[in-house]
Amino acid sequence: MSKSLKKLVEESREKNQPEVDMSDRGISNMLDVSGLFSLAHITQLVLSHNKLTTVPPNIAELKNLEVLNFFNNQIEELPTQISSLQKLKHLNLGMNRLSTLPRGFGSLPALEVLDLTYNNLNEHSLPGNFFYLTTLRALYLSDNDFEILPSDIGKLTKLQILSLRDNDLISLPKEIGELTQLKELHIQGNRLTVLPPELELLQVFLLGILQSCASTLNLNSLCGLLQPWLGTLPPSYTTSKGSWGHLTSLMPPLYPVISSIFSTVLFSQTAIICFGAPKYHN
Repeated sequence: MSKSLKKLVEESREKNQPEVDMSDRGISNMLDVSGLFSLAHITQLVLSHNKLTTVPPNIAELKNLEVLNFFNNQIEELPTQISSLQKLKHLNLGMNRLSTLPRGFGSLPALEVLDLTYNNLNEHSLPGNFFYLTTLRALYLSDNDFEILPSDIGKLTKLQILSLRDNDLISLPKEIGELTQLKELHIQGNRLTVLPPELELLQVFLLGILQSCASTLNLNSLCGLLQPWLGTLPPSYTTSKGSWGHLTSLMPPLYPVISSIFSTVLFSQTAIICFGAPKYHN
C-alpha cells in the first residue's frame, strides 16, 4: 500500500473524517488498503477510476456508508454482503463488468440513487427482490443489454429519473404509467417503435424523437411512436422519407400534436421524455 493511501486512512481515523476519496490510485484489491475496513465511521467512500475486479465481503463493516462510488473499475461481481449497508443512499457501479447482481440486492432500505450504466446487465441479471428498492429516486440502466423492462418497474413509485438509453428495448411495459413522480425518461438508442399509452397519465411530453430519426426524420417511426395518442392515420400520410421542414405538409394531422408537445416543453415544468444524456454526473 502506498504511503499516500496509508495517510488517507490514518487521517480519516484520527480526525474522524466522514469522507474518504481514493479515486484514481491504481487500487486493484480493497484488501490491500490496510485499515480501510476499520473506518466504520465514514459515510462516503469514493473508489472510482481504479482497477478493482471484486468487492470483498468486508464492505459490510463500513456500516455507516451513505455514498459508495465504484465508477469505472473492472468489477465482475458483488458480494451479497453489500445489502448489509442499511444507510446507503447513493451507489455508483457504472462502467464496470457486472453481468448479474447478488441475491438480496434489493434489501437496501435507504437507497435513493443507483447507477448501473455501462455494464453487461439484462432483464435476467436482476435478483427477485430488485424492485423492492422502493426508495429509489433515480435509476440508471443505460448502456446495458436489456431487451425487456420488467413490469415490476411500476413498484418503484418514487422514481423521478429513469435512464434506459442504449439498450435493446423493443417496448416499454404499461406499468411505467404507475411512475407518477417521473420527471425524466431517457430512452434513446433502443429499438422502440411505440410508447405505451399509459405514459399519457404522467403528462409526459416529447423533447426529441428516436435517435435514428435525428437528422433525416423517419415519419413512419414518428407516426408509430405517436400512434397511441393519434389513432389510425390514413395511409397517404405515412412515408419513410422527410424532414422537419416539410413534416407539416406531409402529415397535417400531426401538426397540432407536435406544436402542442414542443410549446408545452418550453413553457412548463412538467415531466418529459428526453433522448439526451442524463443530468446526473459521476
